[in-house]
Amino acid sequence: MSAWWTYAPGDLLLFSERTYYRMFELHNAALWPAQVVALALALAVALLMASGWGHRVRAVGAVIAACWLFVAWTFLLGRYAAINWVAPWFAALFIVEAALFAAVAVAGRPGALGGRWGPAQVVVFAAAVLAQPAAGLLAGRPWRQAEIFGLAPDPTAIATLGLLAVAPRGSRWLLLPLPVLWCAVSGATLWTMGAPDAWLAPTAAAFAMVAPPLLRGRTAGV
Repeated sequence: MSAWWTYAPGDLLLFSERTYYRMFELHNAALWPAQVVALALALAVALLMASGWGHRVRAVGAVIAACWLFVAWTFLLGRYAAINWVAPWFAALFIVEAALFAAVAVAGRPGALGGRWGPAQVVVFAAAVLAQPAAGLLAGRPWRQAEIFGLAPDPTAIATLGLLAVAPRGSRWLLLPLPVLWCAVSGATLWTMGAPDAWLAPTAAAFAMVAPPLLRGRTAGV
């Protein structure tokens, strides 16, 4: 038996890079055309947050909660658990995040997710939604393996960070830790596999933690 210090980080993974990305391909094929619905929901979130509708916090909170719950059930438990024994614990954390967003939706407190969005906030959220699938394509993976907001964990967490980057401090302390934790775990997993886009999720987490003063501007409390 080789000494423990002779192992590389990749030797500790329970699955190969090919198996990992093939999982997304099967997931997308099984859920089609849910990808269209998911992207429509992302657009709805941006439009709601840019509107002056008084119930936008309830609507957006409900949408994000549903996305986290859907990813926990269909992907983390339905697929990832087959190759990673830790996946059910990840699913539990996603369910907790869904419950937190559901609580925000039920409370419906104006300003809980920040004030009315301007162009800068819309651009940040759109970039968060599109960053993960675009990074995968640029890394050479086929479009069938694209990771989509509301269907896969990384883009769901990154888009949530884009939303929370303009939320007030109280909501951020409540809703930010689990997306940041997932981005750290995912970044470490992808780095271990040698994926060229391993930097994306941790960078999004760092951005969400340091950018709020620049993004909120005069929108806070609207």
